[in-house]
Amino acid sequence: MALQTLPRPRLVTRPVLLRLVSIAGSAVGFYLPLSVVPMLAHSSAGAGLATVALLVATVVVELVTPQLVGRIGYRWSLGLGLFLLGAPTVVLAFESSPLAIIAVSLVRGAGFAVCTVAGGALTATLIPAERRGEGLALIGVVSGVTSLIALPLGVWAAHRWGFGPVFVATAAATLLALLSVPGLPARTPAAEGHRGVLSGLRSPALTRPALIFAASTTAVGVIVTYLPLAAAGLPAWVAPAALLAQPAAATAARWLAGRLGDRRGPARLLTPGILLAAAGTAALALTSSPAAMVTGSLLLGAGFGVLQNATLTLMFNRVPAGGENTVSAIWNSAYDLGMAAGAMAAGLIVGAAGYPATFLLTAALMLPALPLIRRDRRAAR
Repeated sequence: MALQTLPRPRLVTRPVLLRLVSIAGSAVGFYLPLSVVPMLAHSSAGAGLATVALLVATVVVELVTPQLVGRIGYRWSLGLGLFLLGAPTVVLAFESSPLAIIAVSLVRGAGFAVCTVAGGALTATLIPAERRGEGLALIGVVSGVTSLIALPLGVWAAHRWGFGPVFVATAAATLLALLSVPGLPARTPAAEGHRGVLSGLRSPALTRPALIFAASTTAVGVIVTYLPLAAAGLPAWVAPAALLAQPAAATAARWLAGRLGDRRGPARLLTPGILLAAAGTAALALTSSPAAMVTGSLLLGAGFGVLQNATLTLMFNRVPAGGENTVSAIWNSAYDLGMAAGAMAAGLIVGAAGYPATFLLTAALMLPALPLIRRDRRAAR
């Protein structure tokens, strides 16, 4: 008698579709003004400080968001996060002082932290475990497509219409996403407290993939902050094209990595991801070449997308049911700490060393992740 194969569980359900709406809203809220706010600051030091304020606030709040979710649930957490991410942006349409920029960045960072950690943990509970890589890839496509449109669109719109319309549009799009929140689960058995995050930080099985991922996010923090400034002497289309190329390549690579990871294991994708990201960042050192700027952004995006999917899937696979909040908090903290470290370090050296040397140094600092990948592979065996 022929063996019957069980049907694969559905990947796209009504809660998943509603979750995609809030993902798109938070992506617009984060990426549309991400490179515009540094432009508003009018200096490389101010640009770096704005990005660092945003990301430091994000990291601090990410570590306590699991405790918030445990108290008020996913709906209220996501609603609060979307509001804090979107509403304060309107202030920058009328006020551009350094104090206002930093204050708004801090509040927006807190909102983004709640959106990513609470939303990421909820998303993991909505995806069947046997289709985790593919499911996270789908989420990555929606987030990636939104960001690849929003990031260069913000720069283009600011040049064409000024800063005000960009900030108002950011607030509107983010707040409209609140309409999807009531249809999401209020709570799941996976909701954990802050103690789970502290325990996860003591686990090398989780911290190693997080550190490997953080090595690539440093480069992303550098380019979203300084690429428009480094390309100031090039044709006007270069910076938007490069900022479009990076998330476009990341989105495609994240989808491919999800498919491959479910079949061959995500750990095998870590080394190619780091090498691609480092090569792309090094290519950006050719700041006088439009082709090098766009190609470098494509390679960086491809490596970054591979690492996004592979590290997150690997971490979810290493925790039992109920550990989703811990993984989401640690992974997102690695994401944002890496971006903040890249923007802050580049701000300290770009004035003296210049943009080419800054990009080359950023690429070199990714390579120590390779021995860490080998160590993680040995430990997993």
